[in-house]
Amino acid sequence: MKDGMMADRKARASRRTPRTGNHGQGNVQALSRGLTLLDCLASEPRGLLLTDIARRVGLAASTTHRLLATLEHRGFAELEANTGLWRVGAATVAVGSAFIRGRDFVSLARPYMRELSSRSGETSNLAIERDLGAVYVAQVESSATIRAFSRLGDRVPLACSGVGLALLSAHSAEEVEAIIRETGLPEYTANSITSLDRLHRLLEQGRLRGYVVDDEYHVLGMRCVAAPFFDGNGEPLAAISLSGPAARLSPEKAEQLGQFVAATSCEITQRIGGRST
Repeated sequence: MKDGMMADRKARASRRTPRTGNHGQGNVQALSRGLTLLDCLASEPRGLLLTDIARRVGLAASTTHRLLATLEHRGFAELEANTGLWRVGAATVAVGSAFIRGRDFVSLARPYMRELSSRSGETSNLAIERDLGAVYVAQVESSATIRAFSRLGDRVPLACSGVGLALLSAHSAEEVEAIIRETGLPEYTANSITSLDRLHRLLEQGRLRGYVVDDEYHVLGMRCVAAPFFDGNGEPLAAISLSGPAARLSPEKAEQLGQFVAATSCEITQRIGGRST
């Protein structure tokens, strides 16, 4: 009788124990590859051919096609039959929207962004720090014919973009140096920040006045002012900015708008019960 009961308990335990092995590892590998494919598709909004995707992700064309077909079935990828180009699918919109909806500060910041844009005539952006870069999560476009524009979801370098510098300014000098060891200081324009000493000076200046300036560091002809806002622990939640053509956003006007952005970021921090460092 005892032997029978022991055997029954062992059988139930074995059914409760998750199975591991090659099958589970294969599922994890397939998921990882599928996410890599999505990243690849997201990097090229105009679309990519199967052979180009396979080359970029380092997979066989047959494996790449099988994974893309699965993503297409779930709506995360789509194939344009006429051109053979693969793009991200409509299902990615729901995922991205859920990410933004889950962050109340994005909705809270929108009225402030609209006011910034309305009063300045320039484009206002909101960005968060992710994977050693700044990612745009909201935007209010300028109504001017010539204006700054960034796609939502675009990732820009921390050390040579207005929102990126604003987020960096919320880090300690040691944290900044650790980040730069990973990312380097890429040179996009003749104005780009290419020395750590210069970066530290610009960030310290930004901390003192409450905002930073992207003086054509990333794109020639475009200037930007930005400031971070903080949560209750004094951690930066996001950076808010105004950007526009350098011909219109002169250094003098940039200073004026920078103070406006700094005051706005302080107001958002207070509104969400945050604490500025």
